[in-house]
Amino acid sequence: MTNSNKSKQAGWNLDNSYSRLPGSFFSVQKPSPVESPELVVLNVEVAEELGLDVDIVKNAAEVFAGNELPEGSEPIAQAYAGHQFGHFNMLGDGRAVLLGEQITPQGERVDIQLKGAGRTPYSRGGDGRAALGPMLREYIISEAMDALGIPTTRSLAVVTTGEGIIRETDLPGAVLVRAAQSHIRVGTFQFAANFTEKEDLKALADYTIERHYPELEEEENPYLSLLEEVISRQAKLISQWQMVGFIHGVMNTDNMAISGETIDYGPCAFMDAFDPSTVFSSIDRQGRYAYGNQPPIAGWNLARFAETLLPLLHEDEETGLKMAQEAISEFPKRFHSEWMAGMRAKLGLFNEEAQDKELIDILLSKMHEYGADYTNTFAALTFDQPEKTDLYGKPEFDRWYAIWKERQERQDETAEEAHELMKKNNPAVIPRNFRVEEALEAAVEEGDYSVMERLLDVLIEPYAHSPGQEEYAKLPPDPDEPYQTFCGT
Repeated sequence: MTNSNKSKQAGWNLDNSYSRLPGSFFSVQKPSPVESPELVVLNVEVAEELGLDVDIVKNAAEVFAGNELPEGSEPIAQAYAGHQFGHFNMLGDGRAVLLGEQITPQGERVDIQLKGAGRTPYSRGGDGRAALGPMLREYIISEAMDALGIPTTRSLAVVTTGEGIIRETDLPGAVLVRAAQSHIRVGTFQFAANFTEKEDLKALADYTIERHYPELEEEENPYLSLLEEVISRQAKLISQWQMVGFIHGVMNTDNMAISGETIDYGPCAFMDAFDPSTVFSSIDRQGRYAYGNQPPIAGWNLARFAETLLPLLHEDEETGLKMAQEAISEFPKRFHSEWMAGMRAKLGLFNEEAQDKELIDILLSKMHEYGADYTNTFAALTFDQPEKTDLYGKPEFDRWYAIWKERQERQDETAEEAHELMKKNNPAVIPRNFRVEEALEAAVEEGDYSVMERLLDVLIEPYAHSPGQEEYAKLPPDPDEPYQTFCGT
């Protein structure tokens, strides 16, 4: 059977529109073959959404590892730049290859990228490979985020390579197959603004609008509208992160997607005890990307995006700068509005009152003061079980609780309706860090993926509040033990 027939039977339907941009935005790059690929995880849901035949692709380790290319693939590594911890660098896909864009049965365009596919012109001395543990971490966390209703890239598959890679120790190698609306980043625009001509920047902006925001094509100033829409999506996204205690870990500008998806899961994790200064990343020694800093950092990143668009906003530089500043000034307001709406929902509040911000702030401050678990506190409030929180019996919490109940009673909706609103906005489970580590250790050290499968089964319906989730809602046995995550490179 020819490769073309095999690809058609598998359901591959690839296009390569990004490759039709000016050549400076990418390098033609085939994945580097691996020794003995083995498919260890396949996301059946994502495969079906992409229009792939599950029975065929479950035997497609050679394709998922990059040893074989599906018909229609024109593999490339994408160029981009970015501020990493505040410092500007020329970057690019140093260990990732974009196979192409799968056109789904619904007509959607989805990037298919191999992460860990070998060296590229942008590797900057790296080996271009990925270790199994970090690739499984991205699989788990990205799928948990999707289940929580948060826009995210998805993980289609993980393949082991049969090769070892050297990090601090010798580790098993792997390739993650990632599906995304696109991999266009703030850093992509920074690359265009700093290393290409205005015509190339315009081509990128026009392509981005056509692909992600086609409704803006008829706007009087589509580039200003693009900036405003990206600001709006990011305000919503970051508020959703804050609602569930998610900490990205590396909010560099090259890790902010123009589509509004969460992208590039490296040293990411979920907060247990509420503390705005929480940092898990081993490389974030100054706390730049701590939980409480995520909103202002998002605003900072978006200001860098706005800077790249200045030549397109207006022919007069000062006028363009003023337009950009006015747009960026809206981010804090948009974020605050999204965050307040989310927090009201977590507390079962349907309407708005002037004192709501104070009510929320007092609760969070007491959670911080007494080390209360973020997720479990809101879950206990959802089921009117204050005795299950670390705040129970504290006089200031008792006063807060009474005020909160009075606040709920002042709205038209019933207590049952408030309860249902809270259930939909307060997850019973998150990927507890120690549970993720258990799953990774079993898979990497023992080749046992059953621990990961059980964890994913629990995380797939985080708002179910079912008896089977109770065990996974428990805190780690050593909650005071410092937890660190690593970027995997």
